[in-house]
Amino acid sequence: MYWLPLTLILSSGQLLVNAGYQTKGQNCSSADNRLQIGTYQFYSDCDSETYCSSAGVCELKGCRKDQYPFGYAQNATLPPLCPSGQFCPDEADACQPLLGVGSPCQLNRDDQCEPPPNAAELADTLHYGRNVNGAVCLNNVCMWANVTVGQPCEIENTAYIAYTGNSEYIDVASRGNCQVGSYCDSQQLICVTMKTVGETCDGDKECSTFNCQSNGVCGQSADMPNQFGAWVYVLVGVSILGGMSGTLVSLFLIHRRQRDAEREKREQYWREQNAFRQNILQMRETARTSILSLPGHGSNRSTMYSRAASAVSDDSSSPILQQQQSPYGTSGLRNYVVDDRD
Repeated sequence: MYWLPLTLILSSGQLLVNAGYQTKGQNCSSADNRLQIGTYQFYSDCDSETYCSSAGVCELKGCRKDQYPFGYAQNATLPPLCPSGQFCPDEADACQPLLGVGSPCQLNRDDQCEPPPNAAELADTLHYGRNVNGAVCLNNVCMWANVTVGQPCEIENTAYIAYTGNSEYIDVASRGNCQVGSYCDSQQLICVTMKTVGETCDGDKECSTFNCQSNGVCGQSADMPNQFGAWVYVLVGVSILGGMSGTLVSLFLIHRRQRDAEREKREQYWREQNAFRQNILQMRETARTSILSLPGHGSNRSTMYSRAASAVSDDSSSPILQQQQSPYGTSGLRNYVVDDRD
């Protein structure tokens, strides 16, 4: 059995102490409002549908910042989204007006800050988390992401705890107030132009694709689909056609071999049956010749025998009839002899 990381155990214990299961109307303490260690997720004594009011009682949330908030039943009534020009704080008690530059804001809540006049120019349209409409919350202070290359900048480094298997590691998210296309260098604290694919890097923020690979080189954007040359599609098409043709030819050859084998069996059967028929005809002819060659073949008896042999030869399928026994114990042949003498 794998041991859970120490940080995960401590975090779970803290969740159990501050249960966060208080429902509407139950007591709570706003002093317990906090950001979870390692994840910085907001947590309070109240459950996911309520917040801790200033009166120390859990009340239903007055707003939501997500389209699909966590912790609600499928058919539950959701609190409203805030209109344009307002935001819903982490406590979700009520919508509040956007905050101006220099105002205190909550961690990673760029949406709480009022955007600059040229928001369309400064906005992070690629949604890499650099800013929201040109405004950024750094070190819990609202500011605009409008610092140009070479100018002093502000930087915020947030260490998150990530887990893999039975181990954990620190993942640092570094953000600044530089314009899109540049980043705030952690050593010089000035804005530097972002690096292109293939250049060396130390963090995602340094790459224009926001993807610094494990080998220290800027790679393609993580959401970019793979691009293949035309020769790849041609090769795949030729391979498909070749495979289909090969399959058809193989089936044709296999079936032809089976047909040849079956035809050979039928021909062999016909030869055997023909040889068997010839043997039967030869035996009948030999028997007829033997009967005709007996002594006295010119007498009525031999004539009768020849006719009988002819009858036998003509109808080989007729059954051989037994001669009836004479009441005097003599054979039929002896009766014929007496008749000839008379």
